[in-house]
Amino acid sequence: MNRRIFALAWPALGALAADPLLSLVDTAFVGRLGTEALAALGIDTALFAFAFAVFNFLAYATTPMVAQARGRGDLVESGRVVVRGLALALGIGIVAGTVLMAAGRPLVLMMRASPEVVAPAVSYLTVRALAVPALLVITLGHGAFRGFGDTRTPLLVTLAANGLNAVLDPLLMFGAGLGLTGAAWATVIAQMVGAGSFLVLLKKRARAEGWVTHRPGLAELVPFLRIGSILVLRTLLLVAALTAATAAASEIGTEAVAAHQIVQQVWFLLAMIVDALAIAAQTMVAERIGQGDRAGARAIADRLLGWGAVAGLVLGVLLAASGRFLGPVFGAEPPVAAAIETVVPVAAVMQPVAALVFVADGVFLAVLAVRLLVASTFAGFLAAIAVIAATLGLGWGLVGIWWAVAAMIVARGVVLGVAYRSGFTASSA
Repeated sequence: MNRRIFALAWPALGALAADPLLSLVDTAFVGRLGTEALAALGIDTALFAFAFAVFNFLAYATTPMVAQARGRGDLVESGRVVVRGLALALGIGIVAGTVLMAAGRPLVLMMRASPEVVAPAVSYLTVRALAVPALLVITLGHGAFRGFGDTRTPLLVTLAANGLNAVLDPLLMFGAGLGLTGAAWATVIAQMVGAGSFLVLLKKRARAEGWVTHRPGLAELVPFLRIGSILVLRTLLLVAALTAATAAASEIGTEAVAAHQIVQQVWFLLAMIVDALAIAAQTMVAERIGQGDRAGARAIADRLLGWGAVAGLVLGVLLAASGRFLGPVFGAEPPVAAAIETVVPVAAVMQPVAALVFVADGVFLAVLAVRLLVASTFAGFLAAIAVIAATLGLGWGLVGIWWAVAAMIVARGVVLGVAYRSGFTASSA
């Protein structure tokens, strides 16, 4: 069991890490263009990150649905799930890309871009929006192959596409003299190649397994859309809670929000590590559910939660030990570095609980208990907002903000823990 867990988790972790690392490469190249270009990239990256978070349900819903079908031995039904997901990815991608291109300027202005940043930001956004359908196909491809029990193929596709982007960046930005727009074109080309690779691989599997590949009707898409809409609500609640925390840090002061941003990015990185176990849970637990082996599914979930607890403890210790070094590593000024040191202990203490919550997310996604996930996230949202309000009213400072994040995690953990002890069951919508 452990061998299968890590055979799924390690490549998944590599695929999860590849995109943030690519963003760092993009940032390094764009940084050579100057402050305005870098600011424009930051605004556009935030917009695309939000869009990706909203539409990530294409992966989250596809993985367990495919894995359950394959657990039953129904390869044709697993193919139907993938075909429906592809239809949604292309349809939603075309609409979302068109909206981003048409509303590029209002969106950039909504992000409060300074006048000199608006033009380059809109130019980048307009070009990059061409790849939105490809981005969603890539997202669907990740979900499909995870459902097949194959996390190695998505890693290889991701590395190839990101490697192409890293090569094209300097060629188009500096060699062709396209500047920031060149970076956008590099991403568009790389993501289209990535999407094309997934389509070729899925077509090959469709022929081998005899999938029915006719265009799905609206009635066939309704179950997918129902699950997806619930997962989108969950994402929006999570984003709202984290955005409220950032806004509250901004209200406290510039140094506080700078320190908050650094600790939050480190926290996201640690969450990504644990998410690799959650992906293994989505696949392995769903397979056993498809086989009708609920006891086996529970045993796998217990093992994964155990590994999650171990990972959380290790990451918590490492984070606690790094508190005094994070400021200098990120080039923070002394007041910001001091603020980081005050909140790192809170972020470190919550790591074991956060790891358990993230793995439990994967377990409940595997059985499509998406309403439960929304309920837990709503409880976390309410807890975070309550502590943020108390922090601003009583002057608890940035430490209070991070206790709000901890409250969100604990509230989510309580809801998921009660459900887990009761025996997790499927509840897709």
